Amino acid sequence: MQNINHYQSPIGGILLAADETGLTGLWFENQKYYGAGLNPEQEEKDTPVLEQTKEWLRIYFTGKEPHFSPPVHLTGTPFQLEVWKILQKIPYGNTVTYGEIAKEIAVLKGLPGMSAQAVGGAVGHNKISIIIPCHRVIGTNKSLTGYAGGIDKKRKLLALEKADI
Repeated sequence: MQNINHYQSPIGGILLAADETGLTGLWFENQKYYGAGLNPEQEEKDTPVLEQTKEWLRIYFTGKEPHFSPPVHLTGTPFQLEVWKILQKIPYGNTVTYGEIAKEIAVLKGLPGMSAQAVGGAVGHNKISIIIPCHRVIGTNKSLTGYAGGIDKKRKLLALEKADI
């Protein structure tokens, strides 16, 4: 059973979803892939995971780095899970390019190369935005591209973190 709840952030409404294992979704209202993977059987109620996620967001939107993370329950393809694991390592206020992630995966797999576009597809399908910081992935030459929540939100999140963009 999934439970859902809503959070009103300074840059828009957010839908939260969690199961008994952890957070399963965090989407800006009307974003691309909104509610992707959301179980049709759900109940709107507070749970410890959702309360912890709201506290994390409250701290984050004050411009501070939360020093804890709510438990997450990621579901996706093996490739997506690998990309999302790398996203979780991007430090607060820093950015990496799609190409840098592609090179890291190629090294991990012992391949001569990896497609930055394939990485972009996995990044774009991240169901737990902000906490799994897909907004910290940028194009070459620091171009802001490819955020399911919209480039304006990506710009605001990076500005909040004082990222060099």
